Amino acid sequence: MTKEITLLPLAQSLANSAGWDGFTRTLMLAGKGLDGLPEAARTQDAAVEGCESPVWVAYSEESHCIKAYSPSKVIRGVLAVLLEKANSLPPLARTTFDFEEYLQQCQLERYLSQSRGNGIRFVIQKLKAI
Repeated sequence: MTKEITLLPLAQSLANSAGWDGFTRTLMLAGKGLDGLPEAARTQDAAVEGCESPVWVAYSEESHCIKAYSPSKVIRGVLAVLLEKANSLPPLARTTFDFEEYLQQCQLERYLSQSRGNGIRFVIQKLKAI
């Protein structure tokens, strides 16, 4: 039995999207709105190992939130959904939050390839460690 997690706006819009086309369009729009990690902050320490596409995730002292970037449009959309939730949580709550369940409830896991899904697990580990 899955527990009900309150979806934030980006995740809710994915959950409500109809079909593959609607889902993909919504995901791409989420990625366009991502306040990405500046190029200077895309360091080796911020890199997420194990991802098919390059991904960087880091805490921004300037904005006091986690930021991320990937050149992949699909992954940028996933990052936008994850960061919307991660940045809404206090640091301690973020370490125990079930991000996988969150992605499942907004239907995201259903549309990710296995290799992308594996990479997202590494992103989630990094989010919890920050």
